[in-house]
Amino acid sequence: MNEKQLARMAHDRGFIAALDQSGGSTPKALRLYGIPEEQYHGDDEMFDLVHQMRTRIITSPSFTSDHILAAILFEKTMDRKIEGLYSADFLWEQKGILPILKVDKGLADQKDDVQIMKPIPQFDDLMKRAQARNIFATKMRSVIHEANHEGIADIIAQQFEIGHKIIDAGFVPILEPEVDIKSESKADCETILKEEVKKHLAKLSTKDLLMFKLTLPNVNGFYSDIIADDHVVRCVALSGGYTREKSCELLAKNPGLIASFSRALTEGLNVHQTDDDFNALLKKSIGMIFDASIA
Repeated sequence: MNEKQLARMAHDRGFIAALDQSGGSTPKALRLYGIPEEQYHGDDEMFDLVHQMRTRIITSPSFTSDHILAAILFEKTMDRKIEGLYSADFLWEQKGILPILKVDKGLADQKDDVQIMKPIPQFDDLMKRAQARNIFATKMRSVIHEANHEGIADIIAQQFEIGHKIIDAGFVPILEPEVDIKSESKADCETILKEEVKKHLAKLSTKDLLMFKLTLPNVNGFYSDIIADDHVVRCVALSGGYTREKSCELLAKNPGLIASFSRALTEGLNVHQTDDDFNALLKKSIGMIFDASIA
């Protein structure tokens, strides 16, 4: 593990840019960016276009380490290059921004009011490739829909089980047990989630370090005890479908949480904008999210 990178993630001010849209979420991301599905054919063209979008964001003069600690990459992005360098190397060497890899392969069908992660095939090979590409941390997502104790316990157990393997491979895992913001039992989901997380944290060895990516909670400061745990490098918040304005409003009420926004970060960016307009809007978005992250 790179100790300089670990210290930056643990102590520096800023937030994480989530640029990890996968096959299922990429069409929506492109549509919001001004590229409808009829303008491309097949996955290859789709991933070419979304890499162009990500490259435009990452290479923007508005996208700097002054405000951004890290960026989460999709696996195909990790294997592509930006200005002649692999994406992770460009982020760290040219921008001073930590590269994080999304490792999950999507969600299983809903059971017990949750969706656990699908199996991750060739996991060991993925870890070796991530090491070769100089990845700092990983991220994996599950979803909680309603307050089913058994289902939530299964999600947290799976997250920690895979998280242990990621720690052993030399990375900092980001566990993301997302609570659906539309859940009718959202507050109860968060209570059960925190209980289960604390059980697993209590079993970790002193050397085990991890992070959490969590839905903005109903109760302000709800995750302060998780944030303070010695095993937790950082807790970040997902926007979860909230607008940028709403996400930042909620985030500012939760000291210690920093942003890891995707849709809220790229909201309003469009392929047809001039570079000046694109960079100005991105700068405004980054500034707003940064201010909420350090509030």
